[in-house]
Amino acid sequence: MNYYIGLYSPNKAKRDIDEIMQSMNFKDIAIQMEEKNKAARFFRKLLCVAKTWFVLKKGDLLLIQYPFKKYYSVLCKIARSKGCKTITLIHDLGTFRRQKLTAEMEIERLSHTDYIIVHNEKMKGWLEEHGCAVPMGNLEIFDYLSAAEPCREDEERGGFDRIVYAGGIHRRKNAFIYKTNDAIAPCHLDLYGPGELKEEDCRQWQNVSYHGLIASDEFIRVVKANWGLVWDGDSVDGCSGIWGSYLRYNNPHKTSFYLRAGMPVIVWKESAMAPFITDNKLGIAVGSLNELPERLKAIDADEYAIYKDAAMAIKEKLNSGFYFKKAFWQAAETLDLIQK
Repeated sequence: MNYYIGLYSPNKAKRDIDEIMQSMNFKDIAIQMEEKNKAARFFRKLLCVAKTWFVLKKGDLLLIQYPFKKYYSVLCKIARSKGCKTITLIHDLGTFRRQKLTAEMEIERLSHTDYIIVHNEKMKGWLEEHGCAVPMGNLEIFDYLSAAEPCREDEERGGFDRIVYAGGIHRRKNAFIYKTNDAIAPCHLDLYGPGELKEEDCRQWQNVSYHGLIASDEFIRVVKANWGLVWDGDSVDGCSGIWGSYLRYNNPHKTSFYLRAGMPVIVWKESAMAPFITDNKLGIAVGSLNELPERLKAIDADEYAIYKDAAMAIKEKLNSGFYFKKAFWQAAETLDLIQK
């Protein structure tokens, strides 16, 4: 039997993985109870971990979404003591995301699992360089589930220079936004999401517009743009700082969101996602946002159609859980869990 622990998370990527596992007949170990406060959430999580001791049997599999914060190592140890295998799907590495773990601490934690599904080859390489000897497989890109369907009605602007950025807007995470107006002229950037940026902040900008927060499904249905921008950090000349540098190793869920909306993407050429995006004609990679005006001006209708068609095609895979399922079956084969 395949198991998971389906605790609610505000993280859309984690919720999608739970839903995909349900469709694959995984059984949820989580205890159903009302969570009224932080203490109740803590107690429920503790009960779920304890329950694994009584539920797991020899030959079972437990898939853990990482980080699980407290109890991750305990879960792996319980599973191993019961003769079970564990597969760990990484969402974030604490060494980069919150910087509360050293690389050595992260590797020590992950050493308790039997198999790791990493985001990409860059993340796999980083783990191996720091001593991780656990077998690993590559997710390639996160899936993105949604009942919404994008509109194929492209804006007629005489070019393909309409860019959108969706996500939280804060100077500490994406200060590059405040420097974008001059860098991308005469292209246009539409911003969506919560944060400190107010509409009046944009009044001096001719090439950037802020539209506030919009629900993700509504975004997919109604937002019209030629490109989704995957960028973070302090600078328009490359992704720098803590958040920007993390793009060298992770697969931003934002990338999947844009593609699920049928939009080709613009990524940093040094990001871990760049090879997947360019190899599959899902968008373009640039070293600086200052390159965009000339780069986008040079793209004609035929070239853009290749990117657009690829984005519209992959959205069906993302909506079906294709990439997680593929990575999972590769893991199951490696662990000899597939009956032949």
